[in-house]
Amino acid sequence: MAGRLAGKVALITGGCSGIGLGSVELFLGEGAFVVAADVQDEKGAILARRFPDTVRYIHCDVTDEAQIEAACALAVSAFGGLDILFNNAGHAGLPGGVETVTAEGWDATFALLLRGPVLGMKHALPLMRARGGGSIINTASIAGLQAGWGPLAYSTAKGAVIHLTRCAAAELSPMKIRVNAICPGLIATSIFGTALGLPREAADQMAAMVAQNAAAAQPIPKAGLPADIAAAALYLASDDSAFVSGTHIVVDGAITIGGRHAWDPAAASPFAAIMGVTAEQVAGIVGGKPD
Repeated sequence: MAGRLAGKVALITGGCSGIGLGSVELFLGEGAFVVAADVQDEKGAILARRFPDTVRYIHCDVTDEAQIEAACALAVSAFGGLDILFNNAGHAGLPGGVETVTAEGWDATFALLLRGPVLGMKHALPLMRARGGGSIINTASIAGLQAGWGPLAYSTAKGAVIHLTRCAAAELSPMKIRVNAICPGLIATSIFGTALGLPREAADQMAAMVAQNAAAAQPIPKAGLPADIAAAALYLASDDSAFVSGTHIVVDGAITIGGRHAWDPAAASPFAAIMGVTAEQVAGIVGGKPD
């Protein structure tokens, strides 16, 4: 049976680990040909050996426009065109907040998280127009929706990615090129380790710790995994989302629906503290049964 991406060609940046790797594997299972662009050459070589007929790896630092252009060109030379671009490459960027920000760190973070996706779209556009349309997916974050989920530069850049997605969709959707974003929550990847300055190997190991502990922090009691984001990316890449553009999908175990008291009966209610009543009394009022 043909897959949901049968015969389509995808370029996935950051494709050798975490969300990117999960998406490469799922897209391949659905019939796509994939260019995996990353800076992890050893992992890229392993990936290409695993899937010699359907994957091409290319070293690509998305802060370098020439390397982005080369990755798009490889999709054409290897597989005949480009239908899907998943702008996924990234890391936590500059740590800290306003008091410790540096111009160099701020610019480097935005070059990776915001300029990279813009240039990816720029070079994918003529290739997708030649194919009669396509789908562009940008990795944003819940940090772009609410304060407190990431460092200042990362969070601001991810907020900009969400608006970039809207603006690009307005321009490109009439060309049958859809543009959407995904906002992951606590997903078990190496990004948390790299945010702490750990080397790549140690950061990869820290992903397992996130998988063990994240379930208790959110309403849906399971660890968020790269496969969860890959499934959302598959929907946006496929014709199942043919009428969807200019929006973002939040995939976060419902962690952003409200404060912990909204879903955990054991958590203290700020409303109760303000009003000087007990949590049980608040529950009665909300439920229409005042004492």
